[in-house]
Amino acid sequence: MENKKDGQIQDNGPFYHGTKADLKIGDLLTAGFKSNYYSEITMNHIYFTALQNGAGLAAALAKGDGRERIYIVELTGEFENDPNVTDKKFPGNPTRSYRSTKPVRIVGEITDWIRLTDEELQNWRERIAKLRENPDAEIIN
Repeated sequence: MENKKDGQIQDNGPFYHGTKADLKIGDLLTAGFKSNYYSEITMNHIYFTALQNGAGLAAALAKGDGRERIYIVELTGEFENDPNVTDKKFPGNPTRSYRSTKPVRIVGEITDWIRLTDEELQNWRERIAKLRENPDAEIIN
């Protein structure tokens, strides 16, 4: 599937999804779950990235007690830049972060990536907590 802007394909992947969920090849990831960052919000999209370490960050910050996992995903529909990080926070899409209302299918798993240190993870959690305190920092669902 394609992410198009002005008729141009923006990213061909491969794409990754970071989580603590124990999933299997062929499983579909869908929208409709609580946000990892705003538990009061049910997400209308499934999020993914073309950067393994970006998916690793998402896995580290994900809710749950399972181990961090990065899944390779295949898209089943169109997708768009994640507006929560593109243009709103970073011009363009340097994080190669995307979202889709359509499911993504797990086609593999990455087991070796650069994991965050405890200090880096704590810094990210503090940044997210500060964002939540800012009334102007809403999540675009």
